[in-house]
Amino acid sequence: MVSASDGLPVPDRCGPIATRSASFNGLYSSSSPLTPRSRQSSPVHSSRVGPSHPLSCRRSRSQFPWYRWKRLKVVMALVALLGSLFLVNWIMLARLQHDAPNLPVSKSAAKLSIRSSVSLSVSVQGKGNKSGKGKKPHKGYQRMLALAAHALAEDKREPKDLWQEPLAPASTWRPCSDLRNWEPNEGKNGYIFVTANGGINQQRVAVCNAVVVARLLNSTLVIPKFMYSSVWRDVSQFSDIYQEEHFINYLTPDIRIVRELPKELQSLDLEAIGSVVTDVDMVKEAKPSFYLKNILPIILKNQVVHFVGFGNRLAFDPIPFELQRLRCRCNFHALQFVPRIQKTGALLLKRLRKHEGLIGPLDRYLLGPFAESVEENGNNVKKASKYLAIHLRFEIDMVSHSLCEFGGGEEERKELDAYREIHFPALAQLKRTTKLPSPSELRAEGLCPLTPEEAVLMLAGLGFNRKTHVFVAGSNLYGGRSRLVALTSLYPKLVTKENLLSAAELEPFANYSSQLAALDFIGCTASDAFAMTDSGSQLSSLVSGYRIYYGGGRMPTIRPNKRRLASIFMKNSTIEWRVFEQRMRKAIRQTKHVQTRPKARSVYRYPRCKECMCRTD
Repeated sequence: MVSASDGLPVPDRCGPIATRSASFNGLYSSSSPLTPRSRQSSPVHSSRVGPSHPLSCRRSRSQFPWYRWKRLKVVMALVALLGSLFLVNWIMLARLQHDAPNLPVSKSAAKLSIRSSVSLSVSVQGKGNKSGKGKKPHKGYQRMLALAAHALAEDKREPKDLWQEPLAPASTWRPCSDLRNWEPNEGKNGYIFVTANGGINQQRVAVCNAVVVARLLNSTLVIPKFMYSSVWRDVSQFSDIYQEEHFINYLTPDIRIVRELPKELQSLDLEAIGSVVTDVDMVKEAKPSFYLKNILPIILKNQVVHFVGFGNRLAFDPIPFELQRLRCRCNFHALQFVPRIQKTGALLLKRLRKHEGLIGPLDRYLLGPFAESVEENGNNVKKASKYLAIHLRFEIDMVSHSLCEFGGGEEERKELDAYREIHFPALAQLKRTTKLPSPSELRAEGLCPLTPEEAVLMLAGLGFNRKTHVFVAGSNLYGGRSRLVALTSLYPKLVTKENLLSAAELEPFANYSSQLAALDFIGCTASDAFAMTDSGSQLSSLVSGYRIYYGGGRMPTIRPNKRRLASIFMKNSTIEWRVFEQRMRKAIRQTKHVQTRPKARSVYRYPRCKECMCRTD
């Protein structure tokens, strides 16, 4: 018999299953004229075994076309339903993407809003930033950001040690650089005058190094001056940032300090008489013997020496015990911010913690009289919010000086080259005349600053949940504020000092980048956890050391090894999120051990040494 529908043979009655199987296998033999497509389209030649119920065998052959039409309608209905669901989903995503910056994310819509935010994070253009307008995140990180969004949407419990330092070994160290074991220095050999370059943190290091050199050479220190920088564009001087009276009085048992040179020395042409010493004239991290041999004779001859720049021009080893202790005493005790900065810093911390009366472990050292006492009476005291601080050292000066590339192509290269020509001419000349490591080689060696996208992936990989309060310092990022979108998409409770303080509260600090950096220093140092993104950053180093010195083993700092992180990020196009988490946590865990200061390393960053801190065990 022949079916009228397709002309293929159909049995008159239901035969044994074996017969149908034989017929089915025959259709796939090499002698069969059927193509694979015809075999798939014919219901008679389906690979499924036919019905075994007796009644099904009595169906008329005329029912087969109706059966096929019914199945076709069911399939079409399912396709239409799925299509409508995809359409509705697309419309919802579009609306979420449009409204995400203005609306809070509900728990029920967390996954959808995170997806739309990640999409937004790689497309928003920077506004109001002349340098690096609208730089997009590295294309390879779009996948990783999406994986991070899915992981954070699961709202897993944070690892136990995320907000902790190894307490037992860390708490055995206590501050003791305030102890003295010498007589005051008369400073009778002459005067040391310093004009320090760089930003506030480089200048802070230069000031403390100058204090030590003054004691070494038995000379009087003039209150240091700060050099105007074309990068920082800040005219702030010492007394605009630090309490001058406290600085002089606190160090009086150590050295003699005056506010200005005597008038008879002010009238001298210091360069003409050979009393000006620049960084070019000195080796970096010069030993005390260099000063005794080369600088002391100038002071004895001319009664004054003027150091210009003075960036990292004193070694950390070898140096006498008491001089090293003086270094720590200057940094951790003698330099206190002026009341105007302390008052605004106290306001910043209150808003970060969402608590009016809480005093943190470091507040009184940072804020002086503006640190308030905790209201312990009553049981209804509101619990303060923990917050994580992260310093994004991704300003254009760092980006251009690194000689790395960040996914911006030829436009980015031209822009950074032009910036180097103006602000780092020596580096630009070196780049033109010398074969330097390629950007990919620099990145593999961990010599490139972490991008905002890499920083937020690090936080997500470590396990900080989506509800974490995050304070970002250094928010004047290369590429504009759109570079922050990757962070805010994953951590919506992210803030900067510009978010927390009103325009009127920030107005006294407008155009004073060093004073604004002092507020960042306070916000980072007082945080419940602090994350560095560049180990070469002076701010991160000083913040880290301050937390060690006064933290009592309860102020954890995340110090990423960028070489290890680079090897992880290089696999961003293939690595699974679970593996990424494991490798990231292992890399950071290896840096969280308590260690004493390595030889020749900075006491400002590693104060756990016998000169600065004492052990109680």
